[in-house]
Amino acid sequence: MTGGEVAGILVAVFWAILVSFLAVVLVRLAQTLRATTRLMAEVTEQAVPLLADASATVRSAQTQLDRVEAIASDVQEVTSNASALSTTVASTFGGPLVKVAAFGYGVRRAMSRDGRDGRDGRDGRDGRDGAGAPPEQVRRTIVVGRTVPAARRRKRKD
Repeated sequence: MTGGEVAGILVAVFWAILVSFLAVVLVRLAQTLRATTRLMAEVTEQAVPLLADASATVRSAQTQLDRVEAIASDVQEVTSNASALSTTVASTFGGPLVKVAAFGYGVRRAMSRDGRDGRDGRDGRDGRDGAGAPPEQVRRTIVVGRTVPAARRRKRKD
């Protein structure tokens, strides 16, 4: 055998090995493509119903948002009406009610003894304690140009 024949045989063997490796790679690639095709078919089968459900959910959410928007606009209208009514009632009855309350307080104050309103905290009704004894006389101190409240004039007992 000559050198050319040996080289030809070696090239043929390497070529056969290369073709065998390429055949194995192509078979594996074909299997991978078949598995990918199956997977895509399964995903498509499952994705279509999911997309339909998602679409229905979005439509339902849009309907609910439209309802909430209508409710919110109604609430806003009711709030503005209530505010207007409150303003009207306050302007109509507020002034007279304050005047009536002030008049009642003035009458009560004028009718009480010693210029007090009749309440000194003993029984909550008048200046007498539970036994019916009259209240103690309040001593008033006058400072020129200033009136000192009774609570500040008393000495604390510790």
